[in-house]
Amino acid sequence: MATDHNEKEELVEETTTQNELGIESASELSVEQKLEEDLANEKDKYLRLFAEFENYKRRTTKERIELFKTANQEVLLALLPVMDDFDRGLAEIRKSDDELLLKGVELIYDKLKSTLNSKGLEEVEVKAGDIFNADFAEAITQIPAPSPNFKGKIVDVLEKGYKLGDKIIRFPKVVIGQ
Repeated sequence: MATDHNEKEELVEETTTQNELGIESASELSVEQKLEEDLANEKDKYLRLFAEFENYKRRTTKERIELFKTANQEVLLALLPVMDDFDRGLAEIRKSDDELLLKGVELIYDKLKSTLNSKGLEEVEVKAGDIFNADFAEAITQIPAPSPNFKGKIVDVLEKGYKLGDKIIRFPKVVIGQ
């Protein structure tokens, strides 16, 4: 029986040792798993932060480009009445017989116009006979159409419109036929 008792003690010791080793490997595994989870979480946070930063860079670059495109908008808007006055003045000077005066004013007008065009200002192209589109022109009034061809179309352009890049900064003012 002594051998049975010794065998039982050895068996209990082996089981205890195996259990202790199992517990240690299970705790090591859980620590390893925990570290892997932490690493995965940190990688996810890093990727999200990196993506957010890339979006921020793209957005600020786009905003900066838009700002450069429209930075002169206030100055250009202030000069539009001068362009209108030039147009009216040229129309009156053309009625006179003074060719030198007309040529001089046209030179100044062309220089001003080319300078404004170099800054991105463009005229919105609308003319009598075009179909009226509220996205590109502002209707001041409606008059009876001089002919059936002018119903719903532009009859007259009262004031030119201008755009800066793709943005219309002043809509052309037009009269439409009804």
